[in-house]
Amino acid sequence: MIETHATPRHRPQRLVLTGVLLMLAAMTACAQSSSTPATATPAAKATKPTNTAVAIFAGGCFWCMEPPFDKLPGVLSTTSGYTGGRVANPTYEQVSAGGSGHAEVVQVQYDPRKVSYATLLDVFWRNIDPLAVDRQFCDSGDQYRSAIFTTDAQQARLAEASKRKVQARFKQPIATQLVAATRFYAAESYHQDYYKKNPVRYKFYRSSCGRDQRLKQVWGSSGH
Repeated sequence: MIETHATPRHRPQRLVLTGVLLMLAAMTACAQSSSTPATATPAAKATKPTNTAVAIFAGGCFWCMEPPFDKLPGVLSTTSGYTGGRVANPTYEQVSAGGSGHAEVVQVQYDPRKVSYATLLDVFWRNIDPLAVDRQFCDSGDQYRSAIFTTDAQQARLAEASKRKVQARFKQPIATQLVAATRFYAAESYHQDYYKKNPVRYKFYRSSCGRDQRLKQVWGSSGH
């Protein structure tokens, strides 16, 4: 099950009620917005244009994996979703409950003429805790495992080389999996660009989950 992440809001007196409501809305990691029906259907944010490549990364809550790639020159789009599991057309409820085999992932569409896969790998590593097994930050379960889902032999080769480089930095074994990509399912529309649509809730979740603090511990000033 998903861990909750409740911390007090810091608004005085007449704003306390508003703070409590926001806190309740953000208590569950990657939780569904209270204004969004549970029956929301998956929807990709963008179709794949010509002359692009695709990379798929799992780094815990997919809300937090979109921003670092969105700001990278050469990245055309990011889509939160699910992959690596046994259930066809999984819903958020199925994945977040655990047992489906899927991981929360971000699919990155990029222009390889402007940004390399090696650069994407570097951004990925600096935004995860590669030492954590079946968890990322405050979220636990195999649905929050870290993984690189490679789409071809070249990506697999580059991913393996990057993992060896990262491993040389740490004494503890790197837990991040390297796996051949299987079918990708776009997450429900309310999850896409969550950090843009709900900036207050996103910042509250990210802070209460301790993501940035842990990244700093692992990577120093180069984290995230």
